[in-house]
Amino acid sequence: MKIIDIISNNENYLEDFITRSTYHSNAIEGSTLTFAETYAILFNDNSFKINNKEPREIYEAINHKKAMNLLLKKLNDSNLDLTKQFIKEINETINQDIKDIVGYRKISIFIKGSEHIPPTPEQLNSLMMYLIHNYNNDKEKDIFEKIANYHIEFESIHPFEDGNGRTGRLLINFELLKNDIPPVVIPKEERVKYFEFLRNKDVLGLSDWLRELSEEEWKRLNDITR
Repeated sequence: MKIIDIISNNENYLEDFITRSTYHSNAIEGSTLTFAETYAILFNDNSFKINNKEPREIYEAINHKKAMNLLLKKLNDSNLDLTKQFIKEINETINQDIKDIVGYRKISIFIKGSEHIPPTPEQLNSLMMYLIHNYNNDKEKDIFEKIANYHIEFESIHPFEDGNGRTGRLLINFELLKNDIPPVVIPKEERVKYFEFLRNKDVLGLSDWLRELSEEEWKRLNDITR
């Protein structure tokens, strides 16, 4: 049985994975929701009270779950190639009811805490077309090295006005599950380590770390589904 089928058919693990993925990915970007608050929002735990939180943070949690469901649905398609339409749909879902974002950004941006200046809006279509084409036709690399390489490139391009990190991390798991490999949850506690890999364009370092995280997730999946 494929890993995506094991995940989809086990409600306990699926809730656990969606909650952890949403909590950690949003926390990396600055969300202050706790793990318990995130679970309550995502799975309608009305017994848990959520106070003094910005509406944006609540929408971010809801939207991340919607984007994950979109990802899981896509994995049932006959054609699993990465497409610009799918990437844009993931990002639009992440930003729903927060920012009216459709397609690639139309403004120049800066990345907080980084010296890197992303490409201009005029360059985005050709750069993303090149990235997607190369990714779909790259048959040589170790899968973790391939995913790490293109994740770093995607984050360097920063094609969207907002939600690039969350979109990119969802795409990591899309590619892992597509290749029947356990997904990963990048922990918020190691956000500095993660950003260092991106800043230094450390493909081998990131690929080794993603492999370790995937192995940890496989153990967790086995523990929950026993």
